[in-house]
Amino acid sequence: MGMLEVGQIVFSKSGRDKGRSFIVVSVEEEYVYLADGDLRKVENPKRKKNKHIQRTNDVIDWIKQKIIEENVSNADIRKGIKEYLIKTSI
Repeated sequence: MGMLEVGQIVFSKSGRDKGRSFIVVSVEEEYVYLADGDLRKVENPKRKKNKHIQRTNDVIDWIKQKIIEENVSNADIRKGIKEYLIKTSI
């Protein structure tokens, strides 16, 4: 898989949040900042090393656009994750 990008769905591979789904809200060289809209809000995203997350190929475009515009809410993040989980469970 390629580089991580804003709006991408990822899963935590380690830590007490193991298995939890997140959306990437910011990318640095070796770290990403993740939010789930519930325990990890957009205002205080989780900083995690790239090697500690499982990437998916799915980017939620409308959330990506809102993050770029700095207009994303925690409800948007929760809705995006919920829609993704419903879509992939079928």
